[in-house]
Amino acid sequence: MTAVEKRNGELIAARTRCEHCPLRQREHFRDFDPDELDFVSQFKTGELTADAGASILVEGAHSAHLFTVLAGWAFRYKILEDGRRQILNFVMPGDLIGLQGSLMGEMQHSVEALTAVTLCVFERGRLRTLFEKYPDLAYDLTWIAAREERILDEHLLSIGRRSALERAGYLLAFLNRRARACGLVEHGKILPISQQHLADTLGLSLVHTNKTLRKLADRKLLHWRERGCEVLDEDGLCELAGWVDPVTRGRPFI
Repeated sequence: MTAVEKRNGELIAARTRCEHCPLRQREHFRDFDPDELDFVSQFKTGELTADAGASILVEGAHSAHLFTVLAGWAFRYKILEDGRRQILNFVMPGDLIGLQGSLMGEMQHSVEALTAVTLCVFERGRLRTLFEKYPDLAYDLTWIAAREERILDEHLLSIGRRSALERAGYLLAFLNRRARACGLVEHGKILPISQQHLADTLGLSLVHTNKTLRKLADRKLLHWRERGCEVLDEDGLCELAGWVDPVTRGRPFI
């Protein structure tokens, strides 16, 4: 049983039917054919909600479920014995979590809700059916895993070789671009991250992060608000970081 299940109780029946999934309405995601949609609808066993700050999966835990984020933000992280935390990546609608634990027996990182999150829940035991009968969906899982590897490659490059200013510029441009594709920064919404979250992702102290963000704000690239960050010039951040985002259309999700 995951931390979310312990905190929120039994799985609830799916409130969002797969055929009416809001993610299918966004051009960023590829659509299912009728047979795939029927399988995914049966694969989904229910939904879970998690409040901001709730642990969704914990390092070392075993879970009988996989999750796709339907709404909200979360983040993957590892933590050292002395409490130092490294945020590995942020999770947004359409992202799959728990695959590592399903295939390797236990989670090697933890996942925490950054905002209130709604998760579609899938039974791990039905993964074999997906691979046996739905090769396109199986390929989608491979694509998702390869994409996560590519993202982590870029994050590692940033931490290892970019300056603090370049690191922050890259991360904020990356998050804003992903959030736009998912509809998370529309209608005046901002990136719901704290400076501590950024510091733990960038591998910088909180003081250094604060100074770096002020430099970006002075260049009119972002505006820091009480509850997060508004990116004012995404292209400017990309140019500063020397980052070109590969164009992705028809991104798969389960």
